[in-house]
Amino acid sequence: MLKIAAWNVNSIKARLPKLTDWLAEAQPDVALLQEIKTVDDGFPLMEIRAAGYEHCAVCGQKSYNGVAILSRHPLTEVRRGLPGEPEDQQARYVEAVVDGRIRVASVYVPNGNPVDTEKFPYKLRWMENLRLHVQRLLTESDMPLLVGGDYNVCPTDDDVYDPDGWSNDALCRPESRAAFRALLWLGLTDTYRTLHPEPHRYTFWDYQQGAWQRDLGLRIDHLLLDGRALDRVRACVIDKGPRGREKASDHTPIWAEIEV
Repeated sequence: MLKIAAWNVNSIKARLPKLTDWLAEAQPDVALLQEIKTVDDGFPLMEIRAAGYEHCAVCGQKSYNGVAILSRHPLTEVRRGLPGEPEDQQARYVEAVVDGRIRVASVYVPNGNPVDTEKFPYKLRWMENLRLHVQRLLTESDMPLLVGGDYNVCPTDDDVYDPDGWSNDALCRPESRAAFRALLWLGLTDTYRTLHPEPHRYTFWDYQQGAWQRDLGLRIDHLLLDGRALDRVRACVIDKGPRGREKASDHTPIWAEIEV
């Protein structure tokens, strides 16, 4: 059994004590992080290893973006960055095989706002490159695959507190939702939604307007699992605890337990 979590920490340096506390409490075998906001050399490797995560794969960037995989088990076949846009310098994708048992990827999909700028086409291109890469992985290997992280997509109106108010936002636009569904059509499964069909379960609450206190949230952090391995999932949970603490990230962790 592996417990695999995803969490947009919104700066690993600012949130390091919160992260290490949560790792001690939740005890995931693997943690997929997003928005670490540091270059590789600035990653707090000593503190992470002291927390029990000896194996790390980091794809960092100064002040923005950045993704990482923390693992209690050996990591092999590490890949940083997506094929498709060789000139793209944004650190948004890292992939590795965990202990020879499952391939995981930590993804930070572009936000895409404002939609009337180049940021929205970039988001859609990035998601198409992700789809093509996932398609190759599913075709070339029988190993279970989990692609988790901050997708910056609310898949349906059930995943946003105010569907009408957010209808023209890049997180809820039809094009973004179609790109997300295209990943599912490859054979991936929205693990949390499969086990929890009830609406209005969120992973993100803005810092403004008392969003957390009023539960004005979005479900934009997802664990997409190879559908062939779905019957191995024993639980999938949105852990709201970290979001309610002082100086919290605006996201909260999501994790799944999988028999692999």
